[in-house]
Amino acid sequence: MTALTRLRLSNFRNYETVSLDLDGRHVCLFGPNGAGKTNLLEAVSQLGPGRGLRSATLADLTRHDAETGWTVSATVDDQKIGVGLETDGNTSKRIIRIDGAPSQASDLADLIRIVWLTPAMDGVFRGGASDRRRFFDRQVMAHIPSHGTASARYERAMRERNALLERGHVDPAWADAIETRMAEAGAEIAINRAHVLESLQSAVDARPEGFFPKGDLSLDGDAEQAAVKGEDFKTIFETLSDAYRNGRRRDMAAGRTLSGPHRTDLSVIHRPTGMPAGEASTGQQKALLIGLILASAKALSQDGEGPSPILLLDEAAAHLDADRRAALFDELCALGGQAWLTGTESFLFEAFQDRAQRFEIRDGEAREA
Repeated sequence: MTALTRLRLSNFRNYETVSLDLDGRHVCLFGPNGAGKTNLLEAVSQLGPGRGLRSATLADLTRHDAETGWTVSATVDDQKIGVGLETDGNTSKRIIRIDGAPSQASDLADLIRIVWLTPAMDGVFRGGASDRRRFFDRQVMAHIPSHGTASARYERAMRERNALLERGHVDPAWADAIETRMAEAGAEIAINRAHVLESLQSAVDARPEGFFPKGDLSLDGDAEQAAVKGEDFKTIFETLSDAYRNGRRRDMAAGRTLSGPHRTDLSVIHRPTGMPAGEASTGQQKALLIGLILASAKALSQDGEGPSPILLLDEAAAHLDADRRAALFDELCALGGQAWLTGTESFLFEAFQDRAQRFEIRDGEAREA
């Protein structure tokens, strides 16, 4: 079981310094709104690859009026991880150390994999395709950390292509070179998404019937659908290359790239009713979303390729009745990873009994309850 057994923050958000000594059980944080509970979850999320659960810039994480950068350090399975913002004059950079040695973000994925659910994600089914795509890509990154690198390469190449399109005249040789890079990264993205879609759907199907309904998942992108059907990298790459080349005139008129993995949407069907998730009630959507996050964590636990996941669930229990809270806690305990939960009141976590540590968070301080 992957678990944090120590967490230390310095100059992070509203915390000047704070220390949590942990024993490997689940962690429940309670206290009034604005006390800093979510900030602690965000600190934990910085221990994995990516920008964390709020996608904040490194500078935004620094405590107001702090004279130095921030640090987050933790002990995970007897290994010490440290991340932070190091400032030197007018320059600043992210630092990562594992057992004191300078390391890269990719090294973090070998030690810790993180899945989270925040209130901002509650509207994912009602929002636009970009909301669902970001949600799904976050799950893909938890399973395949290199997915983030492929996505960054794709975005860089697409920005270059869009800049050409906006000029109203595209040099074919130049466009070919850019589109080759887009197609290479796009094919990798599509294959990653298809792989995780299959794993996630299998985990959803294997979950017992209960308070958190199952969903049927699909991706509507042509490249992803080809990957789901088993097409290889070369075929998907060539299909994307042809689409970009043949779509230049259309895209030039629009001033942007109109097809590719950046346009893919995630479709989720609420299985008990057969309705698209976007048409389900708010309560049904919340329960379905929790079920998907639990399935994602279960798939990570079973893939045998990395550490068991750490789950960050911000205010997930607040809108659940007592029976659903108990069911959630039982599922979390069966996963094999460590869960961190927040709520305004201690009673929300009573069903955990002695399976969790509780900390009261007030005014940037944490006290074990």
